[in-house]
Amino acid sequence: MRVILPVTQKINDSMRDDEWICSKTDLKGVITYANDVFCRVSGFSADELVGQPHNIVRHPDMPCIAFAWCWDTLSQGKEWRGQVKNRCKNGDTYWVDVTMTPQRDEEGKIIGYFAVRRKMTQDKINEMDALYKSLSAAEGSIEERAKLSRAQIDELYRNSPLYPLAHPEAAEAEAATAEEGE
Repeated sequence: MRVILPVTQKINDSMRDDEWICSKTDLKGVITYANDVFCRVSGFSADELVGQPHNIVRHPDMPCIAFAWCWDTLSQGKEWRGQVKNRCKNGDTYWVDVTMTPQRDEEGKIIGYFAVRRKMTQDKINEMDALYKSLSAAEGSIEERAKLSRAQIDELYRNSPLYPLAHPEAAEAEAATAEEGE
C-alpha cells in the first residue's frame, strides 16, 4: 500500500451535486485521463495525475479490503460501485460515490477502466466511515496495513462483509448451508 502524506482533518466540499469526476486507467490502475473536475477537487494538475497510479489520491484511512473488493469485482468483468475516501494534494479529504466499468477492445478483452464519481451525501459518508473504520481496525495500524501481503489482504477480504457483494453465489451457498444446519 502506498501511504501518501500529508493528511489534514479538513473536508474538501468543493464538488457540486451536478458535477462528475471522470478518469480512465490502464489495467494496472495508472491514470490515462483525468477531467477538469478531478483536477480541481483533488488539487493535482492533469500533468501530475496522468501517468501516476490512481492511488495517488488514496486516503490512508481507506481499508485495503475495500480495494480488494473493487479489483475482485472488476476482474470478473463486472461494474463496481462503491464509496471512497480520497485525499487531496494538500491533505484534505473528499468522499465520492464511484462507479467503475471495464473498458473492452473489439474482441471483448478488458483494456482499462473508466470511473465516474459523484459527491456523496453526509448520511452515506457517516455510514461508510463507520464501516471503513471497522475494516481498517481488522487490518491494523497504517504501518501494519502497508506491510500486508496480497494473500493477507485477500484473506481479510474473504472474511469481510464486502466479499458477498462481489460473490453473491458464495453468500447464497452459505445461507443454504446455514438453513440445512437448522
